[in-house]
Amino acid sequence: MKKEDLFSRYSRQIFIEEIGLDGQKKIMASKVLVIGAGGLGSPIIQYLAAAGVGTLGVADFDWVELHNLNRQVIHSENRVGQSKVNSARTFVESLNHKVTCIGIEEKINERNAEELLSPYDIIVDGSDNFSTRYLVNDICVKLKKSLVYGSILGFSGQVAVFNHKGSKNLRDLFPEPPFDEDLPDCDSLGVLGALPGMIGSMMALQALKIITELPVSVNQLTLIDALDWRFQTLDF
Repeated sequence: MKKEDLFSRYSRQIFIEEIGLDGQKKIMASKVLVIGAGGLGSPIIQYLAAAGVGTLGVADFDWVELHNLNRQVIHSENRVGQSKVNSARTFVESLNHKVTCIGIEEKINERNAEELLSPYDIIVDGSDNFSTRYLVNDICVKLKKSLVYGSILGFSGQVAVFNHKGSKNLRDLFPEPPFDEDLPDCDSLGVLGALPGMIGSMMALQALKIITELPVSVNQLTLIDALDWRFQTLDF
């Protein structure tokens, strides 16, 4: 793509005073790992790819199923049965061929987490279980990487930036994960499809602000109640 085409593609970002050409260059040079290509991962991947993130890693070990499609908007009916990683890569390549999408089709665990996270500047965690969230948090602390965190259930969501330039992390907020991994989740209680779009977009925005070195709120958890339309912040 020619230089003028690059400007045309990203002009509405470049026109923002706080972003500009230098900010766009930072976005295009950045390396971001998105953990999970599901409800949260879909809008995160969508907007980071659209923004022009240079290298976009996608880690997921699941397959596209029909019930995913009410909220996992990067997947489609004709990709039901495919791995989510391959489906995500197809989406990214069709949206923005300048983005290098690296698929990681394996479960992140204690044996591979450090190796998988190491190459990336920022980690965006859209996983759906406590064991992965705490493992990812701990590796980010060890590697001194900024972590964008989010979770959803029903009409509720949470967003935070952890471990950014030495700020507090998940264990400072919740020292230990719940003992019961059978706590309610989206599989049992459901989620309205637009909610992960909201929370995932907020997470993508936080990642882009970190990349372009804009201020982000740290040591703070944002709570979203989409049913009663209430937004709260908790300092910790």
